Amino acid sequence: MRSRWSDAEAANLSGLDLLVYASRLIGAETSLVVWGGGNTSIKTTERDYRGREIQVLRVKGSGSDLKSVQKKDFPGVRLDDILALIDRDDMGDQEMVSYLAHGLVEPGGARPSIETLLHGFLPRPAVMHTHADAVVSLTNNDRAHDTLADVYGRDVIWLPYRRPGFRISRDVADALRAHPHAKALILERHGTINWGDSVNEAYEATIDLIGRAEDAIESKKRGRRVFGAAAVPALDPARRRALAVTLAPRLRGRLSQPKRQIVTFDDSAAALEFASSEAAARLSQVGPATPDHTIYTKRLPCFVTTDRVDDADALGNAVDRSLAGFVKDYTAYFEAHRFDGAELSDPMPRVVLVPGLGMFTAGRDRRTTGIVSDIYHHTISVLGQASLFGHYVSLSAKDAFDVEYWPLELYKLTLAPPEKELARRVALVTGAGSGIGRAVAKRLAAEGAHVVATDLDDTGARRTADDIVAAVGGGRALGLTLDVTSEASVRAAFEETVLAYGGLDILVSNAGIAHSSPVVRMELRDWLTSFAVNATGHFLVAREAMRILLAQERGGALVFVATKNVMSPGKDFAAYSAAKAAEAQLAKVLALEGAPHGIRSNIVNPDAVFQDSKLWSEDVRRERAAAQGIDPAQIEDFYRKRNLLAARILPEDVAEAVLYLASDRSAKTTGCTLTVDGGVKDAFPR
Repeated sequence: MRSRWSDAEAANLSGLDLLVYASRLIGAETSLVVWGGGNTSIKTTERDYRGREIQVLRVKGSGSDLKSVQKKDFPGVRLDDILALIDRDDMGDQEMVSYLAHGLVEPGGARPSIETLLHGFLPRPAVMHTHADAVVSLTNNDRAHDTLADVYGRDVIWLPYRRPGFRISRDVADALRAHPHAKALILERHGTINWGDSVNEAYEATIDLIGRAEDAIESKKRGRRVFGAAAVPALDPARRRALAVTLAPRLRGRLSQPKRQIVTFDDSAAALEFASSEAAARLSQVGPATPDHTIYTKRLPCFVTTDRVDDADALGNAVDRSLAGFVKDYTAYFEAHRFDGAELSDPMPRVVLVPGLGMFTAGRDRRTTGIVSDIYHHTISVLGQASLFGHYVSLSAKDAFDVEYWPLELYKLTLAPPEKELARRVALVTGAGSGIGRAVAKRLAAEGAHVVATDLDDTGARRTADDIVAAVGGGRALGLTLDVTSEASVRAAFEETVLAYGGLDILVSNAGIAHSSPVVRMELRDWLTSFAVNATGHFLVAREAMRILLAQERGGALVFVATKNVMSPGKDFAAYSAAKAAEAQLAKVLALEGAPHGIRSNIVNPDAVFQDSKLWSEDVRRERAAAQGIDPAQIEDFYRKRNLLAARILPEDVAEAVLYLASDRSAKTTGCTLTVDGGVKDAFPR
């Protein structure tokens, strides 16, 4: 661990700006804090709303992340209100939170950390609290007291585990009173507390403390395999990918009870080595590294026991058995420790370890699965390093339960905004680089879906995905090249979707081309190309989607973007109209085949959508104008005036219809054709 502090960068910073700078340095070190964990503070002199000078504690707010923290994330609390509690024996969590709310300098601002009193009770200007893997490794073993004495001597105070709250704050204050010359404090199975007369001093003390722990670990690690030999040999990368693609939808379906989950696969070196090791079956079931780990990953992962990892069916059955065992054990864990008012949460795991394959993580969105994965990587690190000093130990089951079902944490969940109607769902849209497909992809994302935007135009697909990410957040979209006429290309796109999100819930089959020509002048290659894209292409993507949806056993929605020409074909438009009619028949057959599995299949028939459309090329405009006997410059106005409403049909209009058919708004609708054409009487469905 080396200091990242730069005197040049910090030269013009002071006060809270300097604390933000140091906090981000800590957050940038992935081994120091898990996402959202750790907190920092400074004590300052400020003026209150009446202009009086007061002492203020600026402490990181609850829920903010150190690597991206900003000044607004540090609520100010009156220090005299905090110190008024220092001789109190105890205080309930909710009472403490309510009390601190009255002491806020900016009422209604960010809620201060649950460890605010701990920071306030320490009589030093700057305080930093981390959950450094290296230090937690020293405390999470059965020789922790001797290990800490060997590494730190008497410079560092060691306190036994307590859950965050009032009592641990008092314990810290009392310890400092008894040992006023201590340089740092370590909380068993929790983390470190460092302080200083300046932000720089507190930061450097933190780095020094952790560096000493890392040196001790490196000394122990030399020449040793941390997790022992592999109990199950790791499969080669290609085989791991193939099995993950097969297993993920089945796993996602099981984990999505009662709520859908996004599932991510991780076969990184660390995850693969641990999951496959001879120690993993035992170590993974001891418990979390710190209380913060429990909140995201639950107390334990699901470890899949199998001796046939290379057989997809056998592995799937092993996963089912292991999940059933996890649910049984988790329910028993809840019943053993429940308190009045506690309700059993989702009993499914957040982490699934598969020997020879790697790790799957689950969460409500891609961002959350990334956090779960990151936190469990911290756990793996601590499991291995702690075992170098003795037998790994963790929180008791009761302590873990008290954190997982902590009323303050559960209360935070009630403050979250309601989930959007397509939250937790995955949608793949073909032809999403422009026009209707692009509008559909953005509309589904706006309603909460994770969207895979595909197109033959790689740049267009990625542009759509980038726009979605900019609008709704990281991880929510993926832009992929997809040639719907290529079986290999289609399969590859769906594999990427499964590896990124675990499966699929919605397919919008939209990609299409147009060719206009009288039959007598039509080339065979143009006829075949139209059918390859406008008929076979829909078959290929629908087949892959159906395979995933059936494996998940959670239903799903297929939406086919066809055309008004299915009902009312156009002169000189045979290749397009006939191929699109085949698409519509495919959609109806899928309604028949999908219904027993809760999979709905519906059709949207747009007409004359010109905006941002690659379908209406200059050649097609010219040919269609000739078929109608008008000047090409009049083509858009001609189609507008042709419909009953004399309306211009936009991509966004079609996107609204797709949203209806893709969502639970149409939960009892399948085999339906919905027109978005302004009213073309010859194309009325009948």
